[in-house]
Amino acid sequence: QVQLVESGGGLVQAGGSLRLSCAASTNILSINRMGWYRQAPGKQRELVAAITSAGTTTYADSVKGRFTISSDNAKNPVYLQMDSLKPEDTAVYYCNLLGQRNRFTLYEDYWGQGTQVTVSS
Repeated sequence: QVQLVESGGGLVQAGGSLRLSCAASTNILSINRMGWYRQAPGKQRELVAAITSAGTTTYADSVKGRFTISSDNAKNPVYLQMDSLKPEDTAVYYCNLLGQRNRFTLYEDYWGQGTQVTVSS
């Protein structure tokens, strides 16, 4: 099984910064995309940012200009730099990886356990 290990969450005041990191605990044959999703209480999980193996990045409109996703073209690990944080960024953040574990498996979505980000006003 592929495990994604996340770190970097915590409590920060509005306007502050946090950096999340995510790494797979095992070797992955091929990674198509890595990214971060978040889920706030009572809301659906939403895409925050993603990066493909070609280096293409995608951001939610609500975080554009404040968050930056980075990695070596979706290679392990992946980082999310979060600046100018707002209380509405408070959520559990989940790392996601779309990849092929080995040549005997298909491409699958893998998820981290989630890390809490709390932004106080």
